[in-house]
Amino acid sequence: MDALRKYVARLTTGLALAAVLVHGPVCAKDAAHDYRIIGYVADGPTLPKISAEKLDVVNFAFAQVNPAHEVFLPHETAVRSLSGLVALRKTNPDLKVLLSIGGWGAGNFSEAALTDASRARFADTAVALVRKHDLDGLDIDWEYPAHPGPGISHRPEDKQNFTLLLQAIRAKLDALGTSQSGRRYLLTIAAADGEAARGLEIARISEVLDWINLMTYDFYGSLTPTTGHHASLYRSASAAPGSRTTEQAVDEFLKAGTPPRKLNVGLAFYGRVFGKVTDAQQGLHQPFASEGGFVTWQEIARDHLNKGGFVRLWDEQAQAAWLWNEKDRRLISYEDPQALRAKADFVRERGLGGVMYWEQRTDPDEQLLDVVHAALHKTP
Repeated sequence: MDALRKYVARLTTGLALAAVLVHGPVCAKDAAHDYRIIGYVADGPTLPKISAEKLDVVNFAFAQVNPAHEVFLPHETAVRSLSGLVALRKTNPDLKVLLSIGGWGAGNFSEAALTDASRARFADTAVALVRKHDLDGLDIDWEYPAHPGPGISHRPEDKQNFTLLLQAIRAKLDALGTSQSGRRYLLTIAAADGEAARGLEIARISEVLDWINLMTYDFYGSLTPTTGHHASLYRSASAAPGSRTTEQAVDEFLKAGTPPRKLNVGLAFYGRVFGKVTDAQQGLHQPFASEGGFVTWQEIARDHLNKGGFVRLWDEQAQAAWLWNEKDRRLISYEDPQALRAKADFVRERGLGGVMYWEQRTDPDEQLLDVVHAALHKTP
């Protein structure tokens, strides 16, 4: 997710970067089930277009943690953005607005979770922001407990300490709710599967959380030896054994004790670019010499989809699309409407909570959001 985070930093002049449903009125309505749709909105000079009626939850990204274990908003634009997001309730009174804390490259979590005193300071300052800005709860995006990251401290105790931190936040949110005539405040996290999930007490935190947003994207990128579907639903026939997929991530959390309705599948409204790819299998699962970061859905549809030498291809087994430019030896892995409908069907078939996506600005015309909304609301 490194290139994606750089995009957020560019939007927010230094802000580092990632959606969903709860039991009750926050859910979108469907003839058979209620499914959450959660959109992450990164801070920036202005808010992007947001059709509040299509969403159940907006996660504002990001607040940060300082060395004194305090949660704070790093930019003045965040105050204006939060005010604008809260104002969307005029269009959709059931819309929930959460403050997401952390993101890729965000530090000071391990220290903040270390002691009773540090956890209390984190919880107090985070909940104070909820109260001050009339928010509906908090989303914690610690990438990742007990796992090395770019310049981020970590320790084995993070696994247990993260549970204790979430419990402390939950207690503070409940106390705030009691003072607000029993209002229910939400607590969620963003999480990844595989090695990143080893630092989570999944069963225990699932009891504390309203839901978990699975980051089922960035499976392939600068740190992988080959190209691949960065957000595939299932494993491709040509993928290496043990390759990460959405299905595998969901199964991992379900087996560990997360209730299905507390799991939201992550959607990528952006693609990852690979350059100097070995010319075999139309670039899929091949070594590459350069990683070109990411490209937004808007840019894909406008500039690359069956244009400029790129050809759109479909992997039936993985239920994933990719673009291949044979002349330039470039590959773009992305999620298109067909892939998103497949993921929505998977959510319905498995009885999951819903979906989240990163990020609102990468789909400014809401083409992909419209696809997801229609797919989750279709009658059986």
